[in-house]
Amino acid sequence: MDCYSNKTIDASLLISCRSISYFLIFIFSLLSGCDSSTQENTATTTAPIVSEKSTSTELIEAAPEYVGSQQCASCHAQQGQEWQGSHHDLAMQPADTTTVLGNFNNAKFVYYGIESTFYKKENRFYVSTDGPDGQLTEYPIAYTFGVDPLQQYLIAFPGGRLQALNIVWDTRAKEEGGQRWFHLHPDEEIKFSDELHWTGINYNWNHMCADCHSTNLQKGYDKTTNAYATTWSEINVGCEACHGPASRHLQWTITSASKTDAAIENKGFAQSFDERKNVSWQFQKGSGIAQRNHPKITNKEINTCASCHSRRGTAYPHARPADGFLNSFQPALLDDPLYYADGQVNEEVYVYGSFLQSKMYHAGVTCSDCHNPHNLELKAEGNLVCAQCHLPAKFDTQDHHLHSTGSAGSQCVNCHMPEKNFMVVDARNDHSFRIPRPDISADLGTPNTCNQCHSDKEPQWAAKVLEGKFGKPESNHYAYAIAAGRYGWPDADQRLAQLINDTSQPEIARATAVSLLTNYLSNSTIPVLQFVAQSDSPLMSLALARSADRLPDQYRPALTLPLLFDPSKVTRGLTASALSGLPMEQFPADVQKRLARASEDYLVSANFNADRPEVLTNLGGYYAKQGLFQEAQEYFHKAVTIAPYYTPAYINLADLQRVLGDESEAQKVLQLALDKVINKAPVQHALGLSLVREQRVGEAMDYLRQAAEADNETGRYAYVYAIALHSSGKSDHALNVLDEARAKFPTDREIIAALASINRDLGRESQAKAYENELKAYE
Repeated sequence: MDCYSNKTIDASLLISCRSISYFLIFIFSLLSGCDSSTQENTATTTAPIVSEKSTSTELIEAAPEYVGSQQCASCHAQQGQEWQGSHHDLAMQPADTTTVLGNFNNAKFVYYGIESTFYKKENRFYVSTDGPDGQLTEYPIAYTFGVDPLQQYLIAFPGGRLQALNIVWDTRAKEEGGQRWFHLHPDEEIKFSDELHWTGINYNWNHMCADCHSTNLQKGYDKTTNAYATTWSEINVGCEACHGPASRHLQWTITSASKTDAAIENKGFAQSFDERKNVSWQFQKGSGIAQRNHPKITNKEINTCASCHSRRGTAYPHARPADGFLNSFQPALLDDPLYYADGQVNEEVYVYGSFLQSKMYHAGVTCSDCHNPHNLELKAEGNLVCAQCHLPAKFDTQDHHLHSTGSAGSQCVNCHMPEKNFMVVDARNDHSFRIPRPDISADLGTPNTCNQCHSDKEPQWAAKVLEGKFGKPESNHYAYAIAAGRYGWPDADQRLAQLINDTSQPEIARATAVSLLTNYLSNSTIPVLQFVAQSDSPLMSLALARSADRLPDQYRPALTLPLLFDPSKVTRGLTASALSGLPMEQFPADVQKRLARASEDYLVSANFNADRPEVLTNLGGYYAKQGLFQEAQEYFHKAVTIAPYYTPAYINLADLQRVLGDESEAQKVLQLALDKVINKAPVQHALGLSLVREQRVGEAMDYLRQAAEADNETGRYAYVYAIALHSSGKSDHALNVLDEARAKFPTDREIIAALASINRDLGRESQAKAYENELKAYE
């Protein structure tokens, strides 16, 4: 979806249209932590003492409670010892002399002329840096955040907020370039008024990162006061963050020991990680690859890890591991710009979306096959971890990796799990375990590991070397369908439909195709989407639900009503939002009941995340579609109040004023936006259209021109500007605008149609015919 269209924004992922890699959501993946002590702005939950006479019936009726990792370690000593000192254990800690790793000995750091000072005073740690008004201000450090390869610092603000300073400490050894202060945006000046300033909502701990760094995190946002009362059970990522509250498990230990009732399900936990029970991997003759002795039938382990190790938005409060991943979270698909068209990582996506693409995942590999889940370390060093399933005699050889033994090129991860740095110094491995495809690089411009090292060579060279050794690569890679959908290739609809129907392809790639196919609705694609709506694919259903608002109103119910019966609460909620305002009286009572229930779920989710402008804008759109214009206005105004930079809120508010017949007020909103937003092109385009509606064409032209000439222009902006020029008698100028736009958007159908139409109006039949023939390729 175009984040800056006139439609409301699908905000559950909380993805900004400005370079998303800047967002503090980066620090989800630090996953470190501390002891279970509590400080200001926290709350502990202690399980009650359980009598040995308590019955299993009483236990089942009582809600499970969190008891703390120390309780767990008293019986599970080895696991507790492994967890101690891990990144989970050290995810967040009170700032003191034992936890702060940075140089606070009056250290100075200069960033675009602003000198920040880090120092200690009366046994507390402080920073003097630019505050929300741009003035140097003294702030005490409240908490540390993460330990390796960098450590951030949290500062308490009014309204229960914790803000993450974006000047961070590099904890790496000095020989590796560490032991220094650095800024997370070293090449971009982030001023106090910028959306990425550390005091703003995009560096707010309560929403952006808290629930992955603490256990039983409850955000506690109150939209009426715009304040937080955030609580946790443990400040760090403790045992119960993955296993769930353990009070019933403690009861099971008592009943089991006394033999009163040892049959409590899952030993008192809501779910048991039993999917690896009796699992072994056995090497197959000929292939040299181990095969699981019986297939994996659940994803409990992977989905539990994914609740933090994925690019996702938390859709509902009180999420617990056993609730089901898609009942609490909305994960990203292979979306642009998060992933390249072939699924390689471009921005920070936290492993899950990559792993779902891999052959490892489809073979039944789970996270703990490679990682110790308690200390998070790999189970073996170097190529040995891969040798668990890939016979070294076949794969750890020069004949396979084509490099000398012991060289960088002989390391499995360097070819199959390339690193990319995030947060400047944090190198992450791509977990899609892909075979290098320099041939796709040559076609689509995607990266490949061969040319990352052999940068003096072209992708065609690398492709030829690999083909000579291993034969022609697979010809049906999903990269081409996704690229076709992203860039509007003539056969995009066919390619996307083929990918959706190809069950041999990763589900996340097929789901991505679903989200793109909604842009290519036709008689041939509608049946494909109908198939998706009735399929049992969780991610494809989610993809259809989250993009359903792009479907024309007359098709939307037919293509989305089955999703109201989907097992995923997130999918059902998104579907209800897309159906809002449409006439539903003719549908059966059961459908209407399910819609009402899903609408309630959607509102719970939206109000839970009402501390974000994207969600407030969505809520405004939700109420506007129902004709509740006053409520819609209130939410649009709230969005621009908490995020004055947020372009879509202004666009939607102005569009609402137009619907209400107040074009003048709409223009006032857009004029205000021009002084506030960074991305002005959508505002200029909307303002130009507003002036055209008032027949003020001369004034409109300048705004339409600015939008069409912006660096982030769309084909639509150029098309509208060209049509306006042609209508005002400047046809040659219009053709020049379209020609320039065609170079940027070679497959844009509106641009090609305009070229055909204007040339025909000018009597240039041959040129018009050529463009018309080109358009036929898209039919």
